[in-house]
Amino acid sequence: MAVKDLALASPDIAWGERIDDKFAGQHGADTPRMVVAGIPEGTVELALVCHDPDAPMAHGFTHWTLYGLPAVEGEIDVDAGRPGPHDDGGIGYVGPFPPFGHGDHRYYFWVYALARPVIGEPSRDAFLHAYDDAVIEQARLVATYSR
Repeated sequence: MAVKDLALASPDIAWGERIDDKFAGQHGADTPRMVVAGIPEGTVELALVCHDPDAPMAHGFTHWTLYGLPAVEGEIDVDAGRPGPHDDGGIGYVGPFPPFGHGDHRYYFWVYALARPVIGEPSRDAFLHAYDDAVIEQARLVATYSR
């Protein structure tokens, strides 16, 4: 795992804190803003993934995949990327929606600095498998949500 200077933050989501309802599935699912810094040399593009490993499914639940993001520091322009699939059968961002009474779920927002561009809009699993060798560095922001 490559971890050095790359950093991911959000003006909407604080590390380790509860995600605000306005970003959740039952409340409209506004897309949270993400900010990236420390992009390593050689980065061709960025990819963004949000995943809930606590979802009661074999491989958790992917809420967001976004590919083809310019390797530019600052707030990520989600309109500049290509939205990929989430595990609810659509594309783009789908907000947290854990089962009632299931407790806190952790939501991992990952940014990947890539040495080669992502072709198409793969699922999270397909992306991680096909581009593992292209990851120069990665960073995460982790927050929680429960209903």
